[in-house]
Amino acid sequence: MTSALLLAGSTLAGCSDFLDKQPSNELTEEKTFGSWEMLEYFHKDTYNFLRQGANAVNSSWLDAATDLSETAMATGGTRTSFNIGNYYAGGGAPELTVTWESRYRGIRKCNRVITQIDAVPQNPTQTLEEYELNKSIMVAEARFFRAYFYWEMFLRFGPVPIVTEVLDPDKDDMITPYKERPTVKQFVVDFIIPELEAASAGMVDYATGSTAAQSGRLCQPMADALLSRVKLYMASPRFATESGITWADAAAAAKSFIDKYGENYALMSESISPADNYGNAVLLTKYTGNNREVIFFRNDVTIGWGNILTDVPVGEGGNGGNCPSQNLVDMYDMIDGSSPFAQYDATGAPVYDANGNPAVNGASGYSDATMWQNRDPRLEATVLFQGQEWGTTRSDSHINVIRGMADNPIGNANATPTGYYMRKYIPASILSSNHGGTAYRLWTIIRYAEILLNYAEALNEANGPSAQVADLLDAVRHRAGITGNVADRADLMGSRDAMRNFIHKERTVEFAFEEHRPWDVRRWNVAVEALARPIYGVEVTRVGQSDGSADYDYTPGNYKITRKVAQQRVFEKHMYLYPIPEEEVWKTGLENNPGW
Repeated sequence: MTSALLLAGSTLAGCSDFLDKQPSNELTEEKTFGSWEMLEYFHKDTYNFLRQGANAVNSSWLDAATDLSETAMATGGTRTSFNIGNYYAGGGAPELTVTWESRYRGIRKCNRVITQIDAVPQNPTQTLEEYELNKSIMVAEARFFRAYFYWEMFLRFGPVPIVTEVLDPDKDDMITPYKERPTVKQFVVDFIIPELEAASAGMVDYATGSTAAQSGRLCQPMADALLSRVKLYMASPRFATESGITWADAAAAAKSFIDKYGENYALMSESISPADNYGNAVLLTKYTGNNREVIFFRNDVTIGWGNILTDVPVGEGGNGGNCPSQNLVDMYDMIDGSSPFAQYDATGAPVYDANGNPAVNGASGYSDATMWQNRDPRLEATVLFQGQEWGTTRSDSHINVIRGMADNPIGNANATPTGYYMRKYIPASILSSNHGGTAYRLWTIIRYAEILLNYAEALNEANGPSAQVADLLDAVRHRAGITGNVADRADLMGSRDAMRNFIHKERTVEFAFEEHRPWDVRRWNVAVEALARPIYGVEVTRVGQSDGSADYDYTPGNYKITRKVAQQRVFEKHMYLYPIPEEEVWKTGLENNPGW
């Protein structure tokens, strides 16, 4: 912890527009707090500590440490660490040790702004009134950042020492006051929540913060949206007893956001295609594609082929990367709103038998032989499957995962292990002009769909199924192109438990690969059930055509789909929390998490 608490922030990947500022590590202490202009540079560099989640864990996605996917790359960080229960492995360092260090460095930057801003000379171009207003806004932004960084630490490590001063490395007894770890209530309810409330009151409002010139700047809705998330988590089974936060409290926080900002935010609906609307909901913003859904995001510049090739199918020249699981595919409903399987558990997944097969709901029309037909359009917007048209450089424009074919070539170590590739977060426009295109892929932290689903979950837990719960779910599902209404599902409307499992499933498919799943299954107290389960996939084989056929008919029936176990996983109860990095424990004597 010593190094993490003492180091000032270094520059991460750059942002644009309002955030395009000089990195703070180029500024000396005297210069930083010697003028208002230099202080602004230092403070705005904190935006660089908002992390980009794509391939963040050594060329793998954090959701590849869950049941949603498996990385095809043998050196992928999650594959060599979290998936086998070895959290200390080097492949997991970007998620474990780098998180610990970078969050505390970001926190130290915030503490310096909060505690030292009064000593900074007034900007000579501002009136005293303007100076005082700008000071209060900057402090509010720093408090938001600090609360957010501590929240990220809490998700991974539980309550950690709360440092609100700038520690002096020359002080003999610097660490001792921070060896005792706070309780959940002390950390979240007594610190993070009040910090977010104070930040919201002091930050700029939506109108001021939402101009194109300040794209990505912190503003009040971001703090209120994070409050909705935090209270939902604190009302969840894992935390409710310690926190004292109720489902009614969580529902009120979500409703408050909708009441205050419902005219400002809405689900993405610019495209004719529901699948495109869903896909663009995480790629674009109000300024890059008239997307009013994104609330809190990391504002990055456009990207090109080099930024996506890790996760592109091998038949298109990519490295396979993040390969969705059959576990995820099984969670998508039929397009008419019916469930393909007879029973779902609290993880949101169908109930599997000993052979990894779920019992089919015969009324849905689902069959394994045609498992990708007539499904929720979010499936095709998220997952690339056999026969799907995708790509620009291949002679055959279809995904083909039959052994020996373009996307499953013999001898290619990066070919999909699950029978699927990822489509979500991969802008297809980059593939144009022989992979010479560019596109935005901003990292979305909170979007309006989450607020709606937060409200639905909290209302169901507080009061049971209702027309209001069904309407909130339908808003998200109808945007995706599902035609049926949740209120017409008698199996859901008469049971709080069934609706709970349905909402858990809905959150999983809506937020696939957006880093919700690792924390949702933990707060629901079902992480062992979800994450120790095998990763399922499919094997696709030819039917009626010889292996030598140059042209392949992708009509269902010309290939056979067989379920398989793609990877065994390790997840035990003590893995609900990450271990504190060993170096920090050795240096400080800080108590590690149970089981580590």
